[in-house]
Amino acid sequence: MKKNIALIAGGYTGEYVISIKTAVTIENNISKEKYNVFKIIIDKTNWKYTAATGEEIEVDRSDFSLTIQGEKIKFDACFIAVHGTPGEDGKLQGYLEMLDIPFTSCSAVVAGLTFNKIFCNRVIAQSGVVNVSKSLHLIKDRKLDIETILENIMLPVFVKPAEGGSSLATTKVKTKEELKPAIEAVFDFDSQAMVEEFVKGREFSIGVYKLNGEVNALPLTEIISSKEFFDYEAKYTSGASKEVTPAEIETVFATQMAETAVKIYNVLNCKGICRVDFILEEATKKLFFLEINTVPGQSEASIVPQQVRAKGMTLVDFYGDLIEECIKK
Repeated sequence: MKKNIALIAGGYTGEYVISIKTAVTIENNISKEKYNVFKIIIDKTNWKYTAATGEEIEVDRSDFSLTIQGEKIKFDACFIAVHGTPGEDGKLQGYLEMLDIPFTSCSAVVAGLTFNKIFCNRVIAQSGVVNVSKSLHLIKDRKLDIETILENIMLPVFVKPAEGGSSLATTKVKTKEELKPAIEAVFDFDSQAMVEEFVKGREFSIGVYKLNGEVNALPLTEIISSKEFFDYEAKYTSGASKEVTPAEIETVFATQMAETAVKIYNVLNCKGICRVDFILEEATKKLFFLEINTVPGQSEASIVPQQVRAKGMTLVDFYGDLIEECIKK
C-alpha cells in the first residue's frame, strides 16, 4: 500500500521562492510507485494543497490532514522543504512532534539551535571538533557601541542575521564607517545580528545524512564566487558562482572535511540531510566551521543534488531513503 507523504514548502520569509524551487525537485524525484505525494504550500495566512482539478484544499491544522472529496487524508511522513521560518527554526518540527507525525529533518530542539548562528557556533566551538571564527552577538534595541564592538573583534567582518539563510541581509564590512549601517540593515530584517571575523580562504560545502543508523558524507563541493563572498546573488544568479563537485583538492583535506562534517552532525544530534559549510584558511590551512543548514536547498542546480549525483546515486533513491529513515524512527 502506498504511503501518504506531505511535501511541505513555502514559509514566512524571503526564502519562500527558493523553497518552492526545492519542492519542485523533490516532488519530481519521489517515487510515485511507492508514495502518494501531496505538496502543501504554507504562508502566514494559508496552508493549502492544490488538487489536480485546481481545487485549493486547506489543511486541517488540528491534526495536519486534508479532506478530499469526503475522504480524510492523513500522512505517514512529512518531507520538509521550507527554508527559514517555520520549517528550519523548529516551529514546524515542534508542531509535527506534538502530532506524532514523522518528518525528514532535525528535531525541534536541534533545528532551533542550529537556526541561530551564534548559539550553534558556541556549541561547535565548545565541542572542539573544528575551529570557529570569533564573533559577537548583537540584539536589536540594546545599546549599540561601535567602539566596544571594535575592541572585541577585528575588521574585516561579516555582519549577518543571527537567524536567517540564503545570505539575505549579509554584508562584508571592511571599515569602521560601514559597520553601523550594516548592523542597522540586519535589524531591519532580524532582531539579532552576528558580527563575525573574516577568514580568508577557500569555501567548501558537504552534505551529510543518516541511513540505517550510519552517518554518511556526500562528495565535497568547492564554491568559487565571482563576488566577494557567496551572497544571495552569487547563490541564485546563473553564472555568478562556480561550484565544483567533487572538489578539486588534496585527498587529505577532503577526508578531513568529510570526517569533521560527520562529527558536527553527531555533536548536534542531527537527522535527515544537512549541509555543512567550511572555510579552509589560506595562510594556515586550518579548517573553520561556517554554518550548518538543516533544510538545504534542493533545486536541480543546488549543491546537495550535485553531490548525490556525484556519488552515483539517483535523487529518487536518495529521497526515498530519507523518507524511509524518518518513518523508521
